[in-house]
Amino acid sequence: MGPALPGPATHHLVQAPRLIHPDKVLRTWVLALLLVTLPLQGAPLPYTFPHAPDAQPLSARIPPPPGAQRVSLPERSFGAFLRHLPLLPAGSEVLLFDGSRKARQDVHAAVVDLDVGRRDLQQCADAAMRLWAEYLFALGQPERIRFHPDPGRPRELAFAGGRDRKRLERFLVRVFAEAGSASLERELRPVGTSPIEPGDVIIQGGYPGHAVVVLDVAEGNGRRFLLLGQSFMPAQQFHVLNNLSNPELSPWYDAADLDSKAGLQTPEWRPFFRRDVRRFGG
Repeated sequence: MGPALPGPATHHLVQAPRLIHPDKVLRTWVLALLLVTLPLQGAPLPYTFPHAPDAQPLSARIPPPPGAQRVSLPERSFGAFLRHLPLLPAGSEVLLFDGSRKARQDVHAAVVDLDVGRRDLQQCADAAMRLWAEYLFALGQPERIRFHPDPGRPRELAFAGGRDRKRLERFLVRVFAEAGSASLERELRPVGTSPIEPGDVIIQGGYPGHAVVVLDVAEGNGRRFLLLGQSFMPAQQFHVLNNLSNPELSPWYDAADLDSKAGLQTPEWRPFFRRDVRRFGG
C-alpha cells in the first residue's frame, strides 16, 4: 500500500509572528519609560512641617509682575521648594509666637503656613535657617543640616537625627537659641555680581541684624524682580513682604535697587545692597 495522500488543508490557531517596525518598538519603550518616571519628575518635594494639606501655594496666589515670567528652576532646588510654599488663607494676619497680633499688619502680602513655636526664637535669620533645614530634610539629606553659631569660628551644630521629625524640631530650637544673623552672614557665601536667585538670603548680620529670603524671581523687559519673605522681632509667622516703597510693583521688588545708591528698602529695616546678598551651599 503506498503512502497516504495528503488530506484537505487544515487551519491552525498558531500564526506566524508579525514583524513590528523598529520605530514602533522604540516609541513603545519611550512611552513606558515616561509613564514610570513622570510622577517622580513632576512631584514637588513634600513639606514635612505641619500645614493644611489644601493650602494654596505661593506661586498660585502671587503672579509675576505684568510682562514678566518666573525664572526657570530645577525641580528639586531650594528655590523651587520656596516657590510653592503653602500659604494661610488670603487676608490672614501675622501673629507673634504667643498668639497675639503683630502691631503692623501692613507689611505683608501673604502669610506662610509655617509654625513659629511658642518661644521668642524664630526671628529673621532663624526663619532662613529653618527653611534651609526643612528643604534638606524634605530632600532626604538631613546629614547636611548644620550651622555654625559662633561667627568666624569652627564650632558646628550638626543634625544627627536622621528622618526623625521630632528630633529635627528640638535641634532647631537649639540652633535658634545659639545662632543668629551675625553667624549666618559669616557662613553664607557672597553672591557677588551673579544674578540673584530664589533661595538667596539678603542679610545684614549684627546684634540685632536682619535677613530676608528671596522666595522667587521673575524677569521681563530687561528687569529682574524679587519676591521677599521675612520673620522679624519678636518671633512671628513668616510672611511675604509688601513693597511699600513701590506699591504699583508690590509685592515684588526691583533687583536693580540693590545696586543703587539708595539701596533696596523693605518695610521694617534699613536699605539692603548687593554686598548683603548671600547664598546657602555645600
